[in-house]
Amino acid sequence: MSSTSTPVDAYLTALGKALPGPRRRKADLLAEARDHLVDATEAFEADGLDRDEAEREAVADFGELSDVVPGYRADLAVSQSRRTAMLLFLALIIQPIVWQEGVWSWNQDPATPNPVNEFLQSLVRTVGMFAIAGAVLAVIAAGIGLRHALVRQHVTRVTAVFALVNAVVISLIGVAMSATGGRTPDLPAFGVVGAFVVLPLAFVALQAGRCLRLARA
Repeated sequence: MSSTSTPVDAYLTALGKALPGPRRRKADLLAEARDHLVDATEAFEADGLDRDEAEREAVADFGELSDVVPGYRADLAVSQSRRTAMLLFLALIIQPIVWQEGVWSWNQDPATPNPVNEFLQSLVRTVGMFAIAGAVLAVIAAGIGLRHALVRQHVTRVTAVFALVNAVVISLIGVAMSATGGRTPDLPAFGVVGAFVVLPLAFVALQAGRCLRLARA
């Protein structure tokens, strides 16, 4: 039993395929587009057109995909940047627990202080505070960007680069800190750093990459 696709359904399917980005926001945008097309179809039907003709007129009135898609992609890019900034914030907010002395077996009773490790601890605190503040600002900017075109034009790329740089730098510092800690580095040390530092920040970097792809779209 075959099913036929209406002009509105075909248009929305094509629109969905042309839109990468966060699924929830994409679903919201497609739902809004469907509501608009349904309302327009009903208006054309009230003017005397049959259902198929009314849908075709509604689709034509909505606009060609080449004209509509860029605006939707810009919206999705801003949503992706907000998601990336939030994930960066969450990945960094747990770091004090990871490095709290005595929490893990590999950082209990440190031996003679290592100057390199002390420098790295100071550096990661500074970089981390800067990154957390930047992530919060990026979340706020993304909210503004959904309403103001000027912010929307820049927030995605800036957020992506900021998150990507911080994810790489903090991951490298984390590995270096575990290697220069008070005890001889072992598998548990690198396992904790990998699970609670490198892996979350690698996911942030992945999201930042998606931001950059959307920004170029």
